[in-house]
Amino acid sequence: MSRLTQSPAWIALEAHRHEIADQSLTGLFSADPGRAARFSIECGDLFVDWSKQRVTDKTMQLLRTFAVQSDVAGWRTRMFAGDAINNTENRAALHSALRDEDAIATEDVRTVREQMRRFVESVISGDIRGARGKPFAAVVNLGIGGSDSGPRLVAHALHGLGESGLTVRFTANADAADLDYALDGLDPATTLIVVASKTFGTVETVNNARRAREWLRGTLGASAETHLAAITANRPAALDFGVATDRVFPMQDSIGGRFSVWSAVGLSAALALGWNSFERLLTGARAMDTHFRTAPLEANLPIILALLSVWNTNFLGAQSEALLPYSERLRDLVSWLQQLSMESNGKSVDRDDNPVDYTTAPIIWGGTGSTSQHSFHQLLHQGMRFVPVEFVVLADYDGDSGSHDLLVANAIAQAAALMTGSPDGQPHRRSPGNRPSTTIVLRKLTPESLGQLLALFEHRTFVNGVLWNINSFDQWGVELGKGIARRLAEGHPGELDPSSAALLRRARGESGTR
Repeated sequence: MSRLTQSPAWIALEAHRHEIADQSLTGLFSADPGRAARFSIECGDLFVDWSKQRVTDKTMQLLRTFAVQSDVAGWRTRMFAGDAINNTENRAALHSALRDEDAIATEDVRTVREQMRRFVESVISGDIRGARGKPFAAVVNLGIGGSDSGPRLVAHALHGLGESGLTVRFTANADAADLDYALDGLDPATTLIVVASKTFGTVETVNNARRAREWLRGTLGASAETHLAAITANRPAALDFGVATDRVFPMQDSIGGRFSVWSAVGLSAALALGWNSFERLLTGARAMDTHFRTAPLEANLPIILALLSVWNTNFLGAQSEALLPYSERLRDLVSWLQQLSMESNGKSVDRDDNPVDYTTAPIIWGGTGSTSQHSFHQLLHQGMRFVPVEFVVLADYDGDSGSHDLLVANAIAQAAALMTGSPDGQPHRRSPGNRPSTTIVLRKLTPESLGQLLALFEHRTFVNGVLWNINSFDQWGVELGKGIARRLAEGHPGELDPSSAALLRRARGESGTR
């Protein structure tokens, strides 16, 4: 047994789980008229209600004791101070410094941000033009993982709310069809290609970059390179690829890709929104940073949400969590959070390289409401799996009010139905209820509120790692498969097992597959 599962706080939570095993959510609400008000917090543009979680006042107190035992406050201080909390790579985790004017490494942050601002404003104004003197009308971002999911989410969520006017598309997949879709209908003479790769060696991104460069050359010839920009920590490789010196935007080693939308990785998002809106995104995230650093334990949203996740995962037995944004603009939120959470905390050893005997990261999945209701909500209501749910709802929307009212009604109804169930009637019509959920309400979808929401999830992910005593800032499991794929793509399979060798031959259309 690990030190964590034998700790006093963990043992107390295990005992408490048995104490409240027979209590229902409907019973808790009936016995406590003030429950909804007590288990909810308004923070900036966000309102979070976790009263439909299977917790009591005692549960929350025991969870806060667990946070104290885990030294969440100390780890938080070390992260914001720039200590090397990523122990396996001896690096700090400085994503919050990207939006903090007074943070460590501010000079470097300001230099890159100023380079971004000048470029974004010059492209949007037409001061920077393409090879044939035409202003840029479109941007295609080539990245993968964090170099794609964050800027894609921001650009789609805030589309039309900024002042840019540029068409911005994203491609990540090694499948050639993905880039073909992104380039379809665009004019090379007015298209800017942004290559985002920390190493400038990510196979999928570099391959897409070569194909995009050839697409440009087919129209622009030797002038194609003037339509390239790069975001990377490997400046020499970008220059060798043909990117102009003033269009290489640095990435810091201390910023993990999944935490990097606030950095130069956000360049394409800034081009989609305009610089003012991108700054507002940073402002919103900075407000959540301040809340996380200063709010007391009992009112600290990232810590509360992290503790609830641990309660559901490690004590109530959840293997997954569903995220249901009731907003088409937030359709990319699920895939972004999947990477943020599972790449950060999908670990099987603790900070001291000891095997863990507890689940670390639940599987994150979901989809947008109300379409998800006609896909997998049947399982949520009547299935045999225990799946806590997070709803994300917009209180105000600049669009058709009738459609928005219908959307909100569906979200609230789903949360209520998960809790109450339908105990009467024929067996096949019954739903057991007592299924927990949290609802996050954004006052309105703006750059500030989106920044707050993303920073909230970032900090929750970090706190989860602290509670599980793991390093949330490395991803060695990702590197394993990438290394094998690189060898196969280069024609050096090495010692490949018989099944994989045969599959490789078959997938390549080679004869004699066995």
